[in-house]
Amino acid sequence: MQKLTDRQRAVLDFIENSIHARGYPPTLREIGNHLGIKSTNGVNDHLRALERKGYLTREDMKSRTLRLVKAASGGAASAGPSPVGNPVGNPVQGWTTTEDTVDIPIVGRVAAGNLTEAIQTPEDSVRIDRMLIGRSQDVFGLRVSGDSMIEAGIHDGDFVFVRKQLTANRGEIVVALVGDEATCKRYYPERDHIRLQPENRQMAAILIPKTDWRSTQVLGVVVGVYRRLQ
Repeated sequence: MQKLTDRQRAVLDFIENSIHARGYPPTLREIGNHLGIKSTNGVNDHLRALERKGYLTREDMKSRTLRLVKAASGGAASAGPSPVGNPVGNPVQGWTTTEDTVDIPIVGRVAAGNLTEAIQTPEDSVRIDRMLIGRSQDVFGLRVSGDSMIEAGIHDGDFVFVRKQLTANRGEIVVALVGDEATCKRYYPERDHIRLQPENRQMAAILIPKTDWRSTQVLGVVVGVYRRLQ
């Protein structure tokens, strides 16, 4: 087993922790921001080294296709924890669960903030392995429309898995209510407004004055992405 440099170990640890906590790997930008690496080329150099040493694999040089082969400790990588207990509240009504899988209700549209009604009468559901959503249990799915988050690996027609909560940390990807529609953006509370930032350089941020922002406008934090290939 080839030895890792301190920086390579830090990159691998961050990727492993992200997959463990969120169910999907970080973007190149997230890795760079977390570790103080200024360029994506610098991040890619570390990822290529980790690939050569057999610690991870990825397809087409894309960060969202990263898959851990070995943990930083050298042991086999864990894909993530199975949920234990209910740390974020009661499961959404309508879930069907087994020891290893869960059916997540897919909400096509959330209008006027009526999330509870939308979840109780979903348009569809997706059965996934429980480990893909980390410890989250109170989760719903939302079909993505548009290209505003493509640089975060979220594309038109994808489903995002969203943990229901009314608060979010700065920079997290959230589903928020803007007008009568739910939108998926990064959340940045600023001095005078809330900035909902797309991950698409061709699109502008949505700025909502704090005087107009309601505590119920954050519907949840994105914890995973699902894409049907056909």
